[in-house]
Amino acid sequence: MADTDSQEPKATDHQTILVAHMMTPGVVQVPGDVSVTEAASLLERERMPCLLVKDTESRFGLMTPTDIVKKVVAQGLEPDDIEVRAIMTRPVQFIEYDRAMDEASALMMSTGTPILIVTKQNQPVGVLTARDLILSPKRCSTKISATISVLEGEGVGEEHQVAISQLSHAGASVESPSLLLPGTRVLLSFCLSEMMSPLTIRGNILNTTQVEPVSGTSGPLIAAPRGIEIQFVDLSPADQSRIKSWVLANLPKTFESS
Repeated sequence: MADTDSQEPKATDHQTILVAHMMTPGVVQVPGDVSVTEAASLLERERMPCLLVKDTESRFGLMTPTDIVKKVVAQGLEPDDIEVRAIMTRPVQFIEYDRAMDEASALMMSTGTPILIVTKQNQPVGVLTARDLILSPKRCSTKISATISVLEGEGVGEEHQVAISQLSHAGASVESPSLLLPGTRVLLSFCLSEMMSPLTIRGNILNTTQVEPVSGTSGPLIAAPRGIEIQFVDLSPADQSRIKSWVLANLPKTFESS
């Protein structure tokens, strides 16, 4: 973990959002030899997005519900027999509590990680997820037609027509008639205006809201669109600047002055 100082979050202008403002306070830390069963119970009881695994003094990892599903359940393994060090995700990315959210966004996009451990005085004090980041202020409600292409290995798989309902330079919410599972790597293609060239951005599906059937006055039940959260990954500085400028130009005036 990087060295930190003992000062309070640095004074900034009123529009700057700091990591400390958006993080989930507290970090649940476990040793590497804890069983997956015990760790899963702890994860559920504490209602945290992850556990910080301290395998040795200098070796850290993260364990998330996705790790349990993909690396234990899907493999038909017995969680009582697996230690968390065997399924933890590495490396762990750390960030100072008094850094701007833009810096957290840049770190997530450059590393592809959806979770940062927040530190103060060289100690973990909170967790910042991609969902925290993309739901932070300066996210614009909109209605933009888009296409999601699923990435399979080194190629591109099936395409889905969607509508972007909220957009920031860190990610987007989309409405999709198709089910896309958390962890799926995708390309999101859309155009911000007729005057701009299209954007094609890599991203990771963070979560999909539960589908509720919608009943009309007559006829069969119609499936409601799924709400999907996408974290952008490897967004170029030029594309990031384009989206930031568009979001600021399209935010409600009351938001801009708050």
